[in-house]
Amino acid sequence: MEAIILAGGFGTRLRSVVSEVPKPMAPINGRPFLELLLDNLIAYHFDHIVLSTGYMHEKIEAHFGTDYKGTPLSYAVESEPLGTGGGMRNALTQCKENDIIVLNGDTLFKINYNDLAAFYHSRPTRLAVVLRQVPDTARYGSVSTDCCDRIARFTEKTAAGGLGTINGGIYMLNRSLLEEFPLGTPFSFEKDILQKKYNTEQFFAYVSSDYFIDIGIPEDYRRLCNEI
Repeated sequence: MEAIILAGGFGTRLRSVVSEVPKPMAPINGRPFLELLLDNLIAYHFDHIVLSTGYMHEKIEAHFGTDYKGTPLSYAVESEPLGTGGGMRNALTQCKENDIIVLNGDTLFKINYNDLAAFYHSRPTRLAVVLRQVPDTARYGSVSTDCCDRIARFTEKTAAGGLGTINGGIYMLNRSLLEEFPLGTPFSFEKDILQKKYNTEQFFAYVSSDYFIDIGIPEDYRRLCNEI
């Protein structure tokens, strides 16, 4: 399997506690957060991992080099911000496979990647989105599905929140979904693909209850440090 990690964000909300390194390199008890993501991937024998970088990309490259624990790493550097979709599209230039797993570089979601791949390949789809049930969706917005695991609706963030399923920031997709956009064009994967195409083609939801934490805000960053 082949993976892309989106590691190019500015980490504005985390800047008050992590300012010297990019957000995916935030120290977790002496280790960069990105190592936790890579450890989880290589446990499932990924053959190649592409790091989609931008802000402070030199610090990521200096730390990891061209491989991590024997698994080859490549870098797709954004010279200017391309958005989540544009970053994925740029990273595809380093990928060889037709079906790629993509994950956010600020979220630790310890899913079973073999199960995700089996789920994806058993459906007539170009995209599987990993969802997570949480007690309060207010921070994230929610995702609804039908009885056949197809994505039926995306709901924007609301103060009401409540119990529901959210986008967990992990996808398995066919590269053709991204290659419809010109290389170097900024676009949002969430707005320009997920929310625009889910009702014209079948996108499926893989729901997992595995460990999940998004370190995008200081409170959750500190919580992960304590839990690890």
